[in-house]
Parts: sequence; structure tokens; C-alpha cells
Amino acid sequence: MSSQPSTFLTPEEYLEIERRAERKSEYFQGEMFAMAGTSLEHAEIIINLGRELGQRLKGRQCHVYSTDVRLRVAPNGLYTYPDVMVICGDPQLADGRRDTVVNPVLIVEVLSESTEAYDRGKKFDQYSTLPSLREYLLVAQDAPRIEQWSRQPDDNWLRFETSGRDSSLQLASSDCVLPLAEVYDKIEWPA
Repeated sequence: MSSQPSTFLTPEEYLEIERRAERKSEYFQGEMFAMAGTSLEHAEIIINLGRELGQRLKGRQCHVYSTDVRLRVAPNGLYTYPDVMVICGDPQLADGRRDTVVNPVLIVEVLSESTEAYDRGKKFDQYSTLPSLREYLLVAQDAPRIEQWSRQPDDNWLRFETSGRDSSLQLASSDCVLPLAEVYDKIEWPA
């Protein structure tokens, strides 16, 4: 969340405003927050993730969504736009409109300086309450590195990190392998 909140809103008021707005905002416990812009690298990584996951899940009953699909985490809590989400099976909608889902198995956030603490902390705390969520990925922009959080049978979360363009990540939530070379395609860092 990036800017100062406005007045207290109900979730219904937020959705009414948001569905007419030209720019996206998140909602958290009565407050609406304008979403910040992004870097070229951030945008490229999101596109790479969406394309690669889409290819790997092609022909299966899994759907890949990027930043344009809203996620409702809790009816009175968080409404947000994850960088990438995967839903296996039919998307479950928050209401009769086809713009807010509630059942991702995988959520991916590309880290930036302004959102990293939030993505690792309060946002992950909220995401972890979703019964459908099996994995949460935090993708670095400054190096080829992905942090993977996997829900265990006892509902605890196990952390695994992989780095280097030659490595890959096994995603149990969608039963596929994600090569970091594809995630970071066209991303260059200073030597």
C-alpha cells in the first residue's frame, strides 16, 4: 500500500468506487490505498511469470491471472491485486461480478523497495488466511532469486529459497517447474 488512506469505507463502498476508477487501489479494513507505479524490470518479470506459468499449465484446469484481477482475502479485510495468481479449478467469485476472486492456490509478488516489507509481513499474514492458498512466491528484482513459502499439512509455512538463472523451482500447488532463466528473461543487472 502506497499512499495515504482516505475516509473509512465499507467493502461495498470500496468496490463501487474501484469499479469506476481509472487507477487501481487496494482496500484494507476500511481504508483505500492508491497503488504505486512500477519499474520496467518489475513489469517485465510479471509478464515473464504470467507467460511461463501459462505455458506450463496449458491444457490443464488452471488459470493464470496478473495484476488486473482483484483478490478478496477476507470480506471485511484485504482486497488487492497480486502481481500473479494461479487458480486451479473454477475461479470462485466474491460476488456476482467477474472481477474479484477468492481461491488462488499460488500468489506471486515481485518485490520492490517500497513494498517489500509489506509483501513479506502484513500482506503475507493476510494471504495465509486464504484456505485455498498453497504457495506464496516473493520474486526479487535485483538478482535472480525467488523465495517460496509452502503451506504444510499442519498449516505451518515452510520457506525455501532458490537463486541463479540456472536454477528452477518446483511448484507443488500447480504441479509444474518454474525455471528462473524464464522468469528473468531480458532482465540485466550491472556487472
